[in-house]
Amino acid sequence: MLALNVKTHLQAQTVAAMAVGHQHNHQGVSSAFETIYRKQGLVGLWRGVNGAVPRVMVGSAVQLATFASAKEWVEKLKWFKEGSWMVALAGGMISSVAVAVAMTPFDVVSTRLYNQPVDERGMGKHYRGFLDCFVQISRKEGILALYKGIGPAYLRLGPHTILSLLFWDELRKLTYRHQQHGV
Repeated sequence: MLALNVKTHLQAQTVAAMAVGHQHNHQGVSSAFETIYRKQGLVGLWRGVNGAVPRVMVGSAVQLATFASAKEWVEKLKWFKEGSWMVALAGGMISSVAVAVAMTPFDVVSTRLYNQPVDERGMGKHYRGFLDCFVQISRKEGILALYKGIGPAYLRLGPHTILSLLFWDELRKLTYRHQQHGV
């Protein structure tokens, strides 16, 4: 979580002609850590984490709940042979869409919190915290603004979700077989 603040600062950085939003102008990773710490203290390195923690909590909850439900649904429809790894693959694919939909608003809020300029006390100049940022985006830009970047978010979250759930399910089945039959 600590490195997310630095990562966001560096990813948002660009030349003045193309700059969008606040620019931090760090020279590299260590420079970013040093500058943030010097100007804002240890708290500055953790700024924005109140958006990242709910993101991970919601993402994990949605991932596990939708995977179990999607897998049951795919099994019920009998698209694939019972016990096939394709059932877990299909369940993971369905779950991956739900994860991207659930996590993207948290990504948008976290990015805004991490990247906002701060005053001399290290307080954000645009948002007071997670809820304030969420409300301001919704009111000023509309609820769909919370889904900016959902395509790239899916390209990052989708394969991770699909493969993690598929491998987890297959390893769980192997463990169960080994415990039951010693094979």
